[in-house]
Amino acid sequence: MPARDQALNQAAHLINQADALVIAAGAGMGVDSGLPDFRGTQGFWRAYPALERAGLHFEDIACPDTFRTDPALAWGFYGHRLQLYRATRPHAGFEILRRWAAGKPFGVRVYTSNVDGAFQRAGFADTEVEECHGSIHHMQCLDACTAAIWPADDFVPEVDTTACRLLNAPPRCPHCGALARPNVLMFGDPDWVPDRSVQQSRRTAAWLAQVQRPVVVEIGAGTAIPSVRMFTERLRWQHGARLVRINLREPAVKDAADVGLGLGALEALNALATQVTTLDG
Repeated sequence: MPARDQALNQAAHLINQADALVIAAGAGMGVDSGLPDFRGTQGFWRAYPALERAGLHFEDIACPDTFRTDPALAWGFYGHRLQLYRATRPHAGFEILRRWAAGKPFGVRVYTSNVDGAFQRAGFADTEVEECHGSIHHMQCLDACTAAIWPADDFVPEVDTTACRLLNAPPRCPHCGALARPNVLMFGDPDWVPDRSVQQSRRTAAWLAQVQRPVVVEIGAGTAIPSVRMFTERLRWQHGARLVRINLREPAVKDAADVGLGLGALEALNALATQVTTLDG
């Protein structure tokens, strides 16, 4: 049997035998939905040429200081992303994962470093999702005058995409009138309000205490920002979870009982869906 088919077969077996599905997703999960690939400076600059002309890297713009020094630029970047995520339709791989979850006695939990809200848009319940870096669909006060977090639903940004600048008035904190910002963990960000993510984490921990044979399907999570991989490792050691790692660039796994697939998210999920169906039948 070819190595790829053998790996797919082993991965499908791990998914089938589990009583609970944990989806651990990084940036690579969204690429097949047409979202920009920010991995590496060139990928980021391809998505935002105005920032390349200004010599700004992702770390420079994804930073609370930019909201203070140039709020139109900061909200130009985050406002564009907010509109993009609102308009993006999650790819078919999300539905494959939902079908697998529906067949598990304990269902599913999602742990993601993505701030795009794609899992909720794809039909996962908000109570099933943990967003460790927050959500662009929620806001907080730039000065963190309170721990309040509120939905961004009422804010419709108008952005000059050629200059990456907000054209309309930026949102304001309803409590003190200061500038509002996304409730997203940025670089150098001591004022991020983590309460929403902490509550999600507690729900995940309570759920994990019930399961016996979890499998983690980790998708598009690399080592450059290792939040998702650290979560995966905790589940392996604390809960005995088996791992199916889907990563086009970094698919290696440490344990021979786990599986690494060097494929993109949608390609791997489509191939696995066929294998899982074959084994179930």
